Amino acid sequence: MTEIRATFPARAEAKEAEQKLQALRVSGLSSAEDGLSFTASVTPELIDRALYLIEQTGGEAQQSVLEQS
Repeated sequence: MTEIRATFPARAEAKEAEQKLQALRVSGLSSAEDGLSFTASVTPELIDRALYLIEQTGGEAQQSVLEQS
């Protein structure tokens, strides 16, 4: 799994991206209190699609690999 942290210039774009990621069945989606960012746990097969979606909705994303036990 990979964790993606996304930030957006406006709440509307962040909300749109969250809804689209939910439609992709991304797990562990957690919004920040500011409404401008969120984190999501993404499986390897969805990383490219999730990053593209975030970029297309006006966001910037950082990713880090989650340790598996």
